[in-house]
Amino acid sequence: MSLETLNPCELEIDLFCKGLRIDPSCTLEEDARLFARTRAGLGSGLELVIPGQGTMKDVWVNTPVEEDFAQVSPYLLVKRGGEYAILDERGPSYAVRIPHEPRWYTAKTSRGHDMCRIGVLQGTYLGIYIDNSCGFWYYPTPLNCQFCTTGANVGVNEVADKDKDEVAEVCQAAKDESDITFVHFNAGFHPDDTDLEKAAPYVKTVKEKVGLLTGVQVSPTSNLWKYDWLIDLGTDHFSFCYEFHNPEYFARYLPGKEKLIGQKKFFRAMEYTAKKLGKGTVSGEIITGVEPIEDTLKAIDYITGVGAFPTVCIFRPTVGADMESVPPPRYEDMQVVMKHMFDACRRNGIPIGMAPNIEVSIIVNPEDAAYLADRAPGYYWYRTKLAVMRFGARLYFAPQLRPREVKADSRDPEPYRAPAAT
Repeated sequence: MSLETLNPCELEIDLFCKGLRIDPSCTLEEDARLFARTRAGLGSGLELVIPGQGTMKDVWVNTPVEEDFAQVSPYLLVKRGGEYAILDERGPSYAVRIPHEPRWYTAKTSRGHDMCRIGVLQGTYLGIYIDNSCGFWYYPTPLNCQFCTTGANVGVNEVADKDKDEVAEVCQAAKDESDITFVHFNAGFHPDDTDLEKAAPYVKTVKEKVGLLTGVQVSPTSNLWKYDWLIDLGTDHFSFCYEFHNPEYFARYLPGKEKLIGQKKFFRAMEYTAKKLGKGTVSGEIITGVEPIEDTLKAIDYITGVGAFPTVCIFRPTVGADMESVPPPRYEDMQVVMKHMFDACRRNGIPIGMAPNIEVSIIVNPEDAAYLADRAPGYYWYRTKLAVMRFGARLYFAPQLRPREVKADSRDPEPYRAPAAT
């Protein structure tokens, strides 16, 4: 890699790959959000913002700081004159911002829980784990995904069983103070195929009491009619974490998903919901830096080809995971992946970055990767089209961010069940 100054996305990628050391001059206990080791552990780093260049966007990144590889990073965070900067021991330096911890994090819910034990910010959106754990961890021989630490985190650093009205209180506080527009509900695996049923009351309650865009990320179901039910309840986005496109890597590192779900079920659910909700409203989530890069590029082409957008997470060997000792990937390889991600979205006309104020800090967002794209005519046409669409999207999203009545019943999906074949 050149020692020339990196653009914001290049720096984001390299921070994911190399991590960040903290200089004693930093006062993060006063200036930063808490390090929230929840769910898979991917949000366990330091939230920071790399200012955009020119008219291009800022880049949010949840930077690894606790992992072993981060302790030998060439990057050092320092505080000088009240401002933060990242110094690269190889030469360049970069001004960054550290988002403050919001007041609502330590406010109490009506049931007496700290709000940050109900939900946490990851970038500018609110993430809420609606379950008390993931079933993969509780088989006689655990079947958990090898990169994940959910079994060690959920119910420890957050409230295990979350009341839907308490969740609405946290969503309202985050909307009022942090100006969030999107809440993401996530749950672990259940062998009884009731994951969408668990999400349903949360989606309806937030839609009716708060007024936010809502996303759901749970294990896929073969009962595709359940997605129709969740859509009528107010779900705006579904995400499907199938992690690895190469079937051998899927089986090796995701033993529970291989044995109890299967890769094809993820594909069917993604294709169905992308068609139902429209292009750019569903995401396929993958990890890059473990399987061969050629397979990751195929995953990106497949996801964008069905009308979804790729959320590509650079592999992070999180503390306590089975893959903790696996080294992070090379910057050069990850740059190739992220450039391909933006190009695939452009080729397939995926409308990225439409929803207001959603910055996901644990991945390289497709819009971030615009910094990597070749400045050819197709790039300028795509960016111009996105800008026009984004202007119109403001009118569409405005009513979606107000509380509204939801007529569908969150307790009963049966009216949506497809009739039996005769």
